[in-house]
Amino acid sequence: MSIRDRLVEPARPPGMPPLGAHPMPASSRPAPDSVSSASYRNLKGQIHRELLDRVDTRQLSTQAPEQLHEELRRQIDQLLSEHGAQLNAAERRQIVVDIRHEVAGLGPLEPLLADTTISDILVNSARQVYVERSGVLEPTKVEFDDDQHLLALIDRIVSRMGRRIDESSPMVDARLADGSRVNAIIPPLAIDGPCLSIRRFSAVPLRMDDLIARGAMPSPVSELLAGMVRARLNILVSGGTGAGKTTLLNVLSSFIPNQERVITIEDAAELQLQQPHVVRLETRPPNIEGRGEVSQRALVRNSLRMRPDRIILGEVRGGEAFDMLQAMNTGHEGSLATVHANAPRDALMRLENMVGMAELSLSPRSIRQQIASAIDAVVQLSRLSDGSRRVTALAEVTGMETDTITMQNIFEFRQTGIDTEGRVLGAFHSTGVRPRFADRLAARAIGLPAGCFDPRCTWPAQAASK
Repeated sequence: MSIRDRLVEPARPPGMPPLGAHPMPASSRPAPDSVSSASYRNLKGQIHRELLDRVDTRQLSTQAPEQLHEELRRQIDQLLSEHGAQLNAAERRQIVVDIRHEVAGLGPLEPLLADTTISDILVNSARQVYVERSGVLEPTKVEFDDDQHLLALIDRIVSRMGRRIDESSPMVDARLADGSRVNAIIPPLAIDGPCLSIRRFSAVPLRMDDLIARGAMPSPVSELLAGMVRARLNILVSGGTGAGKTTLLNVLSSFIPNQERVITIEDAAELQLQQPHVVRLETRPPNIEGRGEVSQRALVRNSLRMRPDRIILGEVRGGEAFDMLQAMNTGHEGSLATVHANAPRDALMRLENMVGMAELSLSPRSIRQQIASAIDAVVQLSRLSDGSRRVTALAEVTGMETDTITMQNIFEFRQTGIDTEGRVLGAFHSTGVRPRFADRLAARAIGLPAGCFDPRCTWPAQAASK
């Protein structure tokens, strides 16, 4: 076993149970290696510090990967010789890789970032790192040297974005070069030491066929959603954290015609639109002096002056909800947005509450009329107990009755049980309701799946792979 194997666990092959599910009996565990991981960390740390004194890291960062690797190898070999370190060829190669990760990457997290099966990296402390694969959390053997090592990595991430993190500003949102979303929080707010969360996104955006293959929705639902986007309906994507809202928003946006001008507005740029005419806007936090903040609401207002055909709001969080509804009601049809909520009606209630955050003198009835007039449909996503993500409801907003927004479900996912391997069983059902917007789709010559509104239609959901 190499030194690195003692620190980083390799990707789990398909079919292997989650880590820790079947602990190895004490009598069967291998004996500890002759070189302790603590000794390796001490040596690596010392070589790293001396290397930083000898080279200009800013100059190194401009070199091609091959040149960087060769220069680091030469410098590290020289330092190891000066220290008289007794390492074999494999161990020397490994320490070069680890220090290169420290200098030009994210240190111990680099092997996890290289694993395409990982969707989330959760650093709870310097000694505890979890990852999520296929919706299931698993512990890893990755460790940082100490809190200072982890804090230095966090500082390196946020400083690249022109932001800071310290005791006076102990929370920060940022993103990596590949678009991955990063959140960091440090003491005194984080009691047990610095915490780092990385939400990763696929380099190749998923397509509708991928979601169907994974059991997220049946083909008739996907065809209807595609038609709704082409017919320029205003759609709200609702779901909890990690339910797949951004993924579905990416997929829905792929059905926007290429000739339309699309403007995206996000707190942290995550959307990966494939159209040629896209303008991406991102909020800006206040600077060190507490000035220069640009909110989502300001960006929504500004986007209306940019001649958009469609506006895509990554997530509605506050007073920008009012400006979004105003845009939808004044000619910007076909807009898309996401919101955190556990049910379609809850999503509309949250919108109502967020419009109230705009500090406008509007009555509850007036706000609900705005919502009922602007939103055509709500797509509800859920992350189920087996880690699978599914469209659990497609609801149409039909209008107002007295002071209540009226809705009707068109499709539903109904869970029937759990199999012996813990996978959720169920089926997608048509409620038998023909949506009012069906005529709008027909007027635009957009065909509907045959018999998709027949209440006898059911589509068994594909079980999530373990």
